[in-house]
Amino acid sequence: MAADPGTLFGRAGGKSMIDRFGRTIQYLRLSVTERCTLRCVYCRKEEGFCPKAAELSRNDFFRIAQVCAQLGINRIRLTGGEPLLRRDIVEIVEDLATIPGIEELTMTSNAQMLAENAARLKKAGLTRINISIDSLDAKKYKELTGGELSAVLAGIDEALRVGLLPVKLNMVLIKGVNDEEVDDLIALAKERPLDVRIIELMPMAELGQDRSLVVNNQDLIAARPYLKPVPSRYAGQPSQDFTIDGYLGRVGFISPIYHRFCSTCNRVRVMSDGMLRPCLGNNMEVSLKNALLKSDEDLKAIIRETIVQKPAGHHFETGFESHKSMAEIGG
Repeated sequence: MAADPGTLFGRAGGKSMIDRFGRTIQYLRLSVTERCTLRCVYCRKEEGFCPKAAELSRNDFFRIAQVCAQLGINRIRLTGGEPLLRRDIVEIVEDLATIPGIEELTMTSNAQMLAENAARLKKAGLTRINISIDSLDAKKYKELTGGELSAVLAGIDEALRVGLLPVKLNMVLIKGVNDEEVDDLIALAKERPLDVRIIELMPMAELGQDRSLVVNNQDLIAARPYLKPVPSRYAGQPSQDFTIDGYLGRVGFISPIYHRFCSTCNRVRVMSDGMLRPCLGNNMEVSLKNALLKSDEDLKAIIRETIVQKPAGHHFETGFESHKSMAEIGG
């Protein structure tokens, strides 16, 4: 049921953004670049990327985040592309960490450059990190991404050492390619405080349009009765989380296709070129660039208006095709 428009954006002071379906929007995914060191098969297209010169500035990111915090956003995740390709990424983290009301500042990385940067990011104010790791076999990882598995493993070790906890490891499953590695990934959570997460393949690139390649996470859960459900770490969390007796970490399943979580979605995305996208599985976008040339109140107004129009949910199950890849939108 849609919310009463008179109740949108909360009480006096505008300290919460409530969309027309009654969802409280608290989470901003902020893509700082579309550039990446990898070419993951489920992520990228080969054309149409935002050039480096067209990316928002450090100050633009700060203004957007600051205004969003005033509207009720309390969690920010920096995404890309690969965020560590920004030469000013540590300074961006330092800026965002000073914003009142931001309770968690995280990042998604492919970890190719993480080992040498983890300590600086932690010192700057990053609270934790998500790491993409789509195979535990070095040859297969190279085929899927073009990167080096050894760099990822070194990045995981360093993130744990400096305390970017919980470290979350994300594997996008592709049937017949890496789906036999589920239990190997789960095993990583036994001895170390890792959250390992299995993600269903989404139709965000040509590969994802082939529905025969999608593995149903609900089948994986049903086949592993030793998984014990645990409460989500935060409101609107997309993963179903489990523990296993004797394990230090958690196991999570993110299932946008077979276990939709749209009714509790609390996030919006800002892309590196200043486009605000309220739903990953919907091509609706609004540019913030003109508003960035005006006052903070103008910026607030366009963000509010866009949140009002946030769709009820995605349409991955009905042939939706994104006009942009995950690298362009932000993972």
